[in-house]
Amino acid sequence: MAKATKSDAQTRRTTRPVEHILNELCETGKQNETVTIGQVVTAIGDRGWGPFLFVPALIEISPLGGVPGVPTVLAAIIAVFAVQIALGRDSTWLPGVIERRGVTGKKLNEAMDKMHPVGERLDRWFHGRLPSFTSDKATRAAALVTLVLCLTVPPLELLPFASTGPMLAIAVFGLALTLGDGALMIAGFVLSAIAVALGVGFWSL
Repeated sequence: MAKATKSDAQTRRTTRPVEHILNELCETGKQNETVTIGQVVTAIGDRGWGPFLFVPALIEISPLGGVPGVPTVLAAIIAVFAVQIALGRDSTWLPGVIERRGVTGKKLNEAMDKMHPVGERLDRWFHGRLPSFTSDKATRAAALVTLVLCLTVPPLELLPFASTGPMLAIAVFGLALTLGDGALMIAGFVLSAIAVALGVGFWSL
């Protein structure tokens, strides 16, 4: 039993899911003049639902999020995935109109390359805590909260980078699922409440 536990711990240290995903996206950006959402989905591959939440959210948090219209498009993409998670689907689906949208490969490569130091730290610091908070019920609850957060993004675009708040919470949910970390899932719910409260406060001014 002790040997198995040690082996599991070693596997977690050598398996770096966030860093690997960022590497795949960087390579996709280098190899293609324009990268479509469909190509991003292919690059992410079969790594569970988590990356389909945190990758678009990370793109929005990067300098690309400052381009008008990008946060709303990314929120729509995340919402499509969140609905599928809430419904308990096993496979991903995107409508063609979203799947064909894209960004320049250079911009994607640069944005993901800047995220590498963060990805390395996330892989090193977070994994396997409080597993009950990454259960199926918790995952579906996070998906529903993510849908609410996505709805707040379009109006927040009126203020540059204001949509970073809800997108940060979504990114944390996605990382929690990718890394199997229940503590991150709790953090996602806390950040979601803060983001919604700030959004309500912004529109009540």
